[in-house]
Amino acid sequence: MDFEGYCVKCRKKQKIRNGSVEKTAKGKPVAKGTCPECGTKVNRFLSAKDAG
Repeated sequence: MDFEGYCVKCRKKQKIRNGSVEKTAKGKPVAKGTCPECGTKVNRFLSAKDAG
């Protein structure tokens, strides 16, 4: 799955590289990965529909 998240270091939306869908401690789905330009960790909260 391809997700876009906001990279705080680059200050723009980036495609999440090496992404995985996980759940937070409270059970909400989140896409986690790295920024392709700077390598910073990027997270994006997902809706239940997007998490599939």
